[in-house]
Amino acid sequence: MNIGEIARRAGVSRSTVSYALTGKRPVSEETKRRIQAVIDELGYRPNAAARALKEGRTRTIGLVIPPASQRLTDMQLGFVASVVDATARADLDVLLSPSGGEHDRSFERVVTGRRVDGVILMEIRLEDDRVTRLLQSGLPFVGIGRTRQPEDMSWVDIDYETLIAKCVHHLADLGHRHLALVNRNAELVAAGYGPGHRAQAGFDRAIAERGLHGVRVCCADDAQAGQTCLQQLLAEYPELTAIATINEAAVAGMYRALTEAGLTVPRDFSIAGVAAQHWAENLHPPLTAADVPADEMGARAVELLIQRIADPATPHRHLLVAPPISLRSTTGPARPRT
Repeated sequence: MNIGEIARRAGVSRSTVSYALTGKRPVSEETKRRIQAVIDELGYRPNAAARALKEGRTRTIGLVIPPASQRLTDMQLGFVASVVDATARADLDVLLSPSGGEHDRSFERVVTGRRVDGVILMEIRLEDDRVTRLLQSGLPFVGIGRTRQPEDMSWVDIDYETLIAKCVHHLADLGHRHLALVNRNAELVAAGYGPGHRAQAGFDRAIAERGLHGVRVCCADDAQAGQTCLQQLLAEYPELTAIATINEAAVAGMYRALTEAGLTVPRDFSIAGVAAQHWAENLHPPLTAADVPADEMGARAVELLIQRIADPATPHRHLLVAPPISLRSTTGPARPRT
């Protein structure tokens, strides 16, 4: 229950409810009684941190997203939706702003223009100029993702290193000896994209621990690129029987390449990865994957940001998520291809 619902039932504006709660401006006794009656009926208890934020300058938070020229993955869209939903539940607004390249001016306006009370930053790199700029500005912010020095900021993140290592161990337990990691696009990984580098580290570690043969490739974030990528892998590494991936947008294309090659998943070839749950469940066949809890993580990021806006001296807090692998229909016992 939020202030908007109270205002609707009491027949007043949201600002009038806010003034009645905070005492910032006079409200007639009759109106106060009507608002209080609705509050008592609904059992509404305003969150102290959220109330402090609503009393600030803008009642708006910024969500810094990848450039519009880059199609957002299903997981990224999940984060955006969860942040918007959690912000609305706190009776706040969201300003979406792209960053990177020609969009840097938009990001700078968010930082310096007093348009928001704080920022949630997505797609963080190990060395990220945006994080440095926000630290310099003093504007409260939270990352969905973390830098190489994660203690300098508050963040929520997926433990890609652990999860990709778990995928490799799962495939090794099924007898697979020749595996590939299909990462995100090469430009992103070269720029220091945190999940890409941590996935590589987890892959390399698990391959070494199990004495397997592994190859790492980058792939653009779309189905056509996934199809081309897997065609090349099958041609160059005919002994390959399994893939681990964090590139959910490319998976449908990988399926097509396997079908064209006369290979059936999971009888002839296995795939496991990290992906948004509903995306993984709706693929055909459904993808064995660690399901990213985007709803929970977006809501947690909003909660951390509200806390930091209400009290900038609050110690930095961190949430590293490593969900279990959901076994579906894309992994099975290894069958030699050559």
